[in-house]
Amino acid sequence: MSRRVFGFGLAVTFLSLQGCGRDLPDSSTPMSVGPGQVQGLSVTQSGINPYVGADMYVDAKFASQVESSIQKSPELARELGVIGKQSTAIWLDRIAVLDTLETKLLAARAQQQASGRPVVITFVVYNLPERDCAANASNGELNVGNGGLARYRAEYIDRIASAFAKFPDLRIAAIVEPDSLPNMATNMNLARCQLASSIYREGVVYAIRSLGVPHVSLYLDVAHGGWLGWDDNRVKVAQVYSEVLSAAGGSHLIRGFANNVANYSPLYRANPDPLPDSYYQWNPARDEITYVQKLSETFAAYGIQNRSFLIDTSRNGNPAARQTWGNWCNIARAGIGERPKAAPMAGVDAFLWVKPPGESDGISEVGAPRFDLSCQSSDSLLGAPQAGEWFHQHIVSLVGNAKPAL
Repeated sequence: MSRRVFGFGLAVTFLSLQGCGRDLPDSSTPMSVGPGQVQGLSVTQSGINPYVGADMYVDAKFASQVESSIQKSPELARELGVIGKQSTAIWLDRIAVLDTLETKLLAARAQQQASGRPVVITFVVYNLPERDCAANASNGELNVGNGGLARYRAEYIDRIASAFAKFPDLRIAAIVEPDSLPNMATNMNLARCQLASSIYREGVVYAIRSLGVPHVSLYLDVAHGGWLGWDDNRVKVAQVYSEVLSAAGGSHLIRGFANNVANYSPLYRANPDPLPDSYYQWNPARDEITYVQKLSETFAAYGIQNRSFLIDTSRNGNPAARQTWGNWCNIARAGIGERPKAAPMAGVDAFLWVKPPGESDGISEVGAPRFDLSCQSSDSLLGAPQAGEWFHQHIVSLVGNAKPAL
């Protein structure tokens, strides 16, 4: 689950970080609904924020991983105990994981029945052929040579769609294919991304058409400001998303977009910011709130309007965590960010912990399978296991740098 090489652009015109003073589309109006009332109602087309009026699913696996760290660091039991009670997204990152998909959905239903309140469960759909075409740490199981696109449709997306259809009483949010379409905007100079281009587009279109049932809200991943924040990169990515959404049937089929997935970009830059413009390579989107504002404006110019955002705040609590802004792997000075929260501001459906804090971004051992040099960066915490595996030392450092404090 590496995030990510930066597709640095050359900003032709420097824009103010304050945005243009325009509020994002307001999708945060609360509504009162009971468990099961979402059945037969399209959350996407109705404009309803699925996180409002609902509890977020708390995953037992994540809680058990946190408990293992409590056993190793009992002096942090209180802080880690707070973390273990938070909602995290469920990553569907290989076909075999789908064997547990209905178990997760049943657990969410049990939580809903026990509380008497609606429950929303968030999944990350992440298994495109030639996955992670611009890095190594999260390479997947499917590729062009093994009939990857056909398998992606039949063995992966169709199975997810079938499982989702069995739980119309739940609110389900699905974040679709992190890093895929952003690579199509900025990394087409790489041979593997050129190979993946048509597959990514066809796969995402198929996922939108297959998963967009009434009780499922879809959010396309849009990377983060440190990757796509420059003016020219935002235009490139808007063109890509406009084409893909048109091929799928229109932007109304998705609820919106997810940004900062598994990355470390802060919600707000420090004020005053001690870092020079050169640190950001003159990128106007130096924090995720500014990025959401600017990307929303760029999308609107390409006909993608009134879509909402999810922001991953699991590890972005320390704005000064990195010496080099482009470093993304197991950042040693990163901190836990805002807790999961519904409708924190206009145009943002939720702050979420999409990347479960404590899970590795990638292995740091040189020569190991899927090793990426970025995991040996000057900002990286060494001793890291493979992407997605529990990394005790990292959760400890995340706790120590948490903001707000735990």
